[in-house]
Formats: sequence, C-alpha cells, structure tokens
Amino acid sequence: MVGHPLAPYHLEFTQQMGHVVPPAPTAENLLVFYLPERPDWEAAGARMQAFGYAAVPAYNAYWDQQGHTFEDPDGYRVVLQQADWNL
Repeated sequence: MVGHPLAPYHLEFTQQMGHVVPPAPTAENLLVFYLPERPDWEAAGARMQAFGYAAVPAYNAYWDQQGHTFEDPDGYRVVLQQADWNL
C-alpha cells in the first residue's frame, strides 16, 4: 500500500500466487506523477531509464507536452509530468 496517512486515497498493489490475470490495460490507463521541480522530474526519468524503461509516445499528445510516458511489460503506463497539479 502506498499513500499518506491523512489522505483519503491510497494505491494498493496486490497479487495472488498461482493466479494469472490477463493483461487489461489500455494506452489511457495512466498513473501520473506531477513533479513541478525540473531537477526532480529529470532525476525520476533517469531512474526509469536506468531500470530499463524507455519513454513511449503517449496515446494522448497532451502528456508529451510536459512529460514522459513509460510502459511496463504488461502494458500499464506511468507518466512523469513536469508540472504542478492544480485543481
């Protein structure tokens, strides 16, 4: 589980040994991390590449304007967006 104890949300990653779930992501299933400070954004992208993930073109060109999209072997995508998240 990943989350802040005071936040009303969290991410939970689960698995069941011996149970295979067919891949179901689409190019629009995204986990987006907003990194407003450019050095932090660049460092995060460098870490992704160091772990073997290459940036892929985003399905929605909006994400390519200020970010990089990475896809894992199952087809799930993470966007590192160099911007503030404003409501």
